[in-house]
Amino acid sequence: MMMAKNIDLNTISDDELLNVRICDLPLAIKGTWLEECVVQLYQELEQKGIIFRPECYLADEWLTPEHETCIGIPFYLAHPTLIRLEKKFMIEAEGDTKAQCLMLLRHETGHAICYAYGLNKRKKWAHMFGASTEEYKDYYKFRPYSKSYVRHLEGYYAQYHPDEDFVETFAVWLTPGLNWQEKYKGWKALAKLQYVDHLMAQIQGKEPPVKNNRKFWRLSTLEATLNTFYKRKRMFWAEEFPDFYDPFLKRIFNDNSEKIRLKAHLLIQRNKKDILNNVARFTGERKYIVDRILKEIHSRSRDLRLSVSENEERDLISLTSYVTSLCMNYRYTGRYRGENKGRR
Repeated sequence: MMMAKNIDLNTISDDELLNVRICDLPLAIKGTWLEECVVQLYQELEQKGIIFRPECYLADEWLTPEHETCIGIPFYLAHPTLIRLEKKFMIEAEGDTKAQCLMLLRHETGHAICYAYGLNKRKKWAHMFGASTEEYKDYYKFRPYSKSYVRHLEGYYAQYHPDEDFVETFAVWLTPGLNWQEKYKGWKALAKLQYVDHLMAQIQGKEPPVKNNRKFWRLSTLEATLNTFYKRKRMFWAEEFPDFYDPFLKRIFNDNSEKIRLKAHLLIQRNKKDILNNVARFTGERKYIVDRILKEIHSRSRDLRLSVSENEERDLISLTSYVTSLCMNYRYTGRYRGENKGRR
């Protein structure tokens, strides 16, 4: 195992890096682009007259510990080498652009400010968003066209839980230059935004009564190596996919291997990036999960020796729709099969 003092993240090889414990990584928010994002967040709060400033620290993922008023930022965002490694294993690095990072910071600030001022204990809050004590589930059903909820993070996250409904509404309210009064005109969600606006006016200039700052899962406590970390992370997001693709793939593609046409697996390979990005964008599913599905479908198409029909564009649309339906079914039921059972 490499000692912390010998680690140079600019020159270290991936093999060496994977053997490093996360707590030994020479990382900090100060002096990085993350510090600039945190400073901007504080400026946005100041412009709204809010004196609360959530303390930010490096953790294993994006989080605001329950009942705490601090924000955990994924450690991998603190250095380009670690961002690249995250993408290598997970396809994407959540929050790796300034715009996305600020969106996530505003979201997490919503949790922190809710705990800091006990906002979710108010009767009006519960009337607007629901009971904060409602249990979080592993999956959630959402209505893509509902106008009862704002749209901030992908995946219609405001529909996940009453806390997330408030947090997403707060994030929209805080976003500079966003005319939410006009954007959400005619939406039921406008009443929630107006309520958040009223709430924030009440706490302007006031110190928060709660100042808990226990930094759970902070960098210094993460003793697993990066290799172990990514094995666990990939396993957490993985799904045991049964061999139920064949009948669907045979409907989409032509299984007559004698005809000289483009092989289906080559079509998938050629368009994989576009399919992955589009499905992830419109379903809110993790890119790692979509990528895994595409790999399985690519393999089965090759094994079955399937070919593209005379209408290549139609086949591509059908394939994208099929993958989308798998992910949507997972979002609604927790399973790709369509069985209404708990996730994993």
